[in-house]
Amino acid sequence: MKARGDEVQCECHWGSDEELERLKVPDVELDADLLLRTWNAPDWNDHGAVLRRVLPQFARTLVNGGVEPTFGDWAGQSFARGEWRRWPAEQRAAVAEFLDAWWAHSLTEPEPAFPAHELLTLCAEASATLSPWLETWEALDDPVADRHLAQAAARWERDLLVDSLPWEPGHLGDIDAHAWGTELAAWLVRVAPERLRVRGEAEELIGRIELLGLSGPARWEDPRWPRHRF
Repeated sequence: MKARGDEVQCECHWGSDEELERLKVPDVELDADLLLRTWNAPDWNDHGAVLRRVLPQFARTLVNGGVEPTFGDWAGQSFARGEWRRWPAEQRAAVAEFLDAWWAHSLTEPEPAFPAHELLTLCAEASATLSPWLETWEALDDPVADRHLAQAAARWERDLLVDSLPWEPGHLGDIDAHAWGTELAAWLVRVAPERLRVRGEAEELIGRIELLGLSGPARWEDPRWPRHRF
């Protein structure tokens, strides 16, 4: 695949004409900096064509840890901007299979390239849905997946306790941050406490997760409410 022949970019802010021409030739490896600037640029005329051009190398770089986890939401938004869910069926299926396999593998990998909470952000942003990724996590009866669950809950609970999604969603028009936050909190309340108790996780964390099942004064007047942290 290759970028469109009439694709343009800003030489001052993105890169040179020579680098742009590399995107218009298929199967030419890009250096790490050019790859980053390419998938992360928000203003391609045809982002889908550019994403298809770099996707094999981009996918390998993601899985191998060549992209910092803090770029996870940006990477997910790059997939979304490419509108891959509207691509031809074979291409669409390939992207879905990649994301599904990467997510399932990472949940049982002790030291994945992306922490589970960051990869969930990426997959959710890429697909504009949260549910299937949570369903995969819930279906795994695995101590590593549960350890990732404890780590994720510890990162999320502060935001969820004030009814906020624990990351800033992309502004692509089809993401309801409040609905996602509500869904994530309800899922944690339903799934996490029992699993984390079985794994011997701290009751303090489990108690804060259980608070998510309460609302209004019942939540913040509960003795488990972490007043000193807000």
